[in-house]
Amino acid sequence: MDLEELFPSKPGDPLVELAKQDLDPISIEELHARIEALKAEIARVEAHIDRATKHRSAAEELFKK
Repeated sequence: MDLEELFPSKPGDPLVELAKQDLDPISIEELHARIEALKAEIARVEAHIDRATKHRSAAEELFKK
């Protein structure tokens, strides 16, 4: 699977740029720090998904009546 399939091009999309970055010049310590930052971002996105799902469920319940 190619990067373009995973991350469709949007001008200036930081996720696309991040995925294309050459990791060779980055030290192991910096790579570990990058992983921790990405894990924190994943947790932030998952929390947002959870809030949005709860909000949608509440709205659907409200309008169901």
